[in-house]
Parts: sequence; structure tokens; C-alpha cells
Amino acid sequence: MTNWFTDMGLDPVIASKSIASVVVIILVVLARWLALRAIHRTQEPEFSYRADKGLAYFAVVIAGLALTWIWLDAFNNLATYIGIVSAGIAISLSDLLKNVVGWAFILIRRPFKIGDRIEVGGQKGDVVDVRLFRFTMMEVGGHMVAADQSTGRLLHIPNGVVFTQPIANYTEGFEYVWHELEVLVTFESDWRRARDIVEKAVKDHGIRSLETSAAELRKTARKYNIKVGSLSPIVYMTVKDSGVLLTGRFLVDPRKRRGAEEAAWTVILDGFAEEERVDLAYPTYRNIVNLPRTSDENFPVEDGS
Repeated sequence: MTNWFTDMGLDPVIASKSIASVVVIILVVLARWLALRAIHRTQEPEFSYRADKGLAYFAVVIAGLALTWIWLDAFNNLATYIGIVSAGIAISLSDLLKNVVGWAFILIRRPFKIGDRIEVGGQKGDVVDVRLFRFTMMEVGGHMVAADQSTGRLLHIPNGVVFTQPIANYTEGFEYVWHELEVLVTFESDWRRARDIVEKAVKDHGIRSLETSAAELRKTARKYNIKVGSLSPIVYMTVKDSGVLLTGRFLVDPRKRRGAEEAAWTVILDGFAEEERVDLAYPTYRNIVNLPRTSDENFPVEDGS
């Protein structure tokens, strides 16, 4: 066959290497097919799936090494061969290497630690474990639970996401988060009295130790460029289509947001129930129908008598 390539004008060395390359590819594909056939007959579907993926990667690596060996004349250019093999391994294992580097970054720079509540890649939870290739969170919220409470699911996330996804840490530096409560009252209500009730609710069920919290925030501000503002609960007012919107803003423990909101709503509803001048508003619609005027209405008939 080499003579046939030579007769066509190809270099004999290139012809022989081309034939060897084709043989290697055929042997690798055939070996993978035989191995998968044997596995599919004796193993469970889940194991067969993992074996299929693993054998595919293994076949690519073996074929790549063999072809590189053929075309680089083996020991005549060993340094080049080792360099190409190393680059190939680095590329094929790039995700694993990124996860290892991410693990080192987590341990050294500490964007989060075990026990922190974080959100990364749209997933929220409490960090319960950090390992070489991935960290684990106990999921909070998500599509299974409407509030920030545990779903009971564990999320395993590759460490490499610390380089590709923003990470929100709910407890680093300052262990509280701002929570807002929106209350809509009618235009006819005494909104000043309603605001007093909402203000009492957010003050009673926000954090109590504001001085300690302010000290923690000032300490964090020395590490990050954070402007320390007022931490006291406050109620903002604005006008909406259906009434006056009162927004209570207060600090809560990120793990107790749902309980704090429920307790605040209890105070608000009890307070509104005692006030005759305060009513909760809801969206209202008015349909106005313009009936066509009759001919008699357009042209009144005069009395000729």
C-alpha cells in the first residue's frame, strides 16, 4: 500500500505514517466498541452510561498519544513530544485543575467558609462541606420552597465556579441583611396612623443590638470600601395606583427572614384591626360603559299643541 501512495507522488515516510495513523484510529474505535458491547450485556444502565463516557475520554487520549508518537518520530524529538503530551493532558483535565485551584482559592482567600449562607450561580444554601474538587450546600429556597428555608436537598458545586460566577455571601463580615415589608393601604385610610403601626412592627422584630451591629459593620468597612449608614428601621411612603404604599425596611438574621416577616405582619394586622380609619388596599378596576344615545335623545320632539 505504501508503494501505491508513492506512485501517486506522496513521500514514502508520510505515506507510512498515514497508514499507521489510520490503523491506530481503527483499532482504538474497535477496542472501544467491543468493550462497550461487553459492558452493556453485563452491567446496569447507569454503570454503562458512566463507562461509555469514561471509555470515550480514554480512547481520545490513547489515540492522541499514539498519533503524536507516530508523527514526531518518538525519541528523536522527545522534548517536543513530552511538551505536546503535557499540553494535551492539561487541556483534557482543565476542569479538574480549575477545581483544584478553586479549592486552594477557597481555603486561602476565604470567599466563604463552612456554615456561611451563600448564593452562587442562582443556587442558594448553607455551606456544609468543602472538598478538593467541589463544595456542598444545603439548599435554601429555590423552586421547591417559597421562602428562605431548607428544601432538604444537597447541592454539589464544582470549586471552579468561584472564578466564573458571582458569589453572594449573606453572613461574611456583617451577619445581618436588610429585609423590606410592603403594606398597601387605601387612599381613604389614615396613612400616618398606618405608618406608625408598620414602624412599630419593624422595630419590634428587627435586630435589637444596633450598637454591636454597627461595630461589626465598621470593622468590615476597614477590609472593604463600605459606607456605614444608619442601621435603624425605617418606613418609606409612596403613592401607587390603588393606594398608599408603606415599605418597612429593617435588619434581620438571614436565616430568620420568614419568621421575622410573619411576626411583623402579625403586629400590623392586629394594629389595623383595631383602627377603623385604616384599611388594606387591593387592586381595583372600574369599567365604564358608554351606551349609544337614541334618536329621541338626539332630536327631542317639540310639543305642537
